[in-house]
Amino acid sequence: MVTRGTDDALTLRVDGGLPLTAAAIRELDALCDRAEADVQPDGRASGPVTVEVTGVPPAGWTAELTVGLVNKWERAVRRFERLGRLTAAVVHGDCAGTALDVLLAADVRIAAPKTRLLLPTGNDATWPGMAVHRLAQQAGSAGIRRAVLLGTPIGASRALALGLLDEVREDPAVALAALAEADRAMAVSEIAIRRRLILDAVSTGFEEALGAHLAAADRFLRREATP
Repeated sequence: MVTRGTDDALTLRVDGGLPLTAAAIRELDALCDRAEADVQPDGRASGPVTVEVTGVPPAGWTAELTVGLVNKWERAVRRFERLGRLTAAVVHGDCAGTALDVLLAADVRIAAPKTRLLLPTGNDATWPGMAVHRLAQQAGSAGIRRAVLLGTPIGASRALALGLLDEVREDPAVALAALAEADRAMAVSEIAIRRRLILDAVSTGFEEALGAHLAAADRFLRREATP
């Protein structure tokens, strides 16, 4: 379940078939550091921060795992989820463990046709990590019950229907290119604000949320009025 970097400064490969390590956590944090520093002078980005995810933990994957390490990983994923940049995940094949964690934290998810999303299992149960929380928040409890309770894979078409994936394409590069063009037109700071409004909407009532939305609207109007 370790993450592995690529030559692209704003791309990271996450292999769910490798063990979770402290180095994996550092790599995800380092990606976030680079993304936050890579903003154009006009406040726009050069394109989305991209993660390539695949892989399923093998038998015995929990042998060296500790709750402390899991806690640090979950906090790194949460940082990625709230990153002040647009994020995209490209997924192919079976995807579980850390690969699934990062996929569900990305803004845009693009999958190959034979993709399947799974929760890793131990001897007699599925892993109860924060992927369960994100699955339920994003797809609703009814849509993911069998995956969480029984470890049933969620195929690409089913994941698309549930909103867990945004596109299923033979060539994800085409979708990424279009996404990069759209991202370049948006201010990085505004993307971060819109994402926070989306994430908070799941657990915040209207009256509590109104202030944040009004503040964002006021910011938008002031930006529009500035020559």
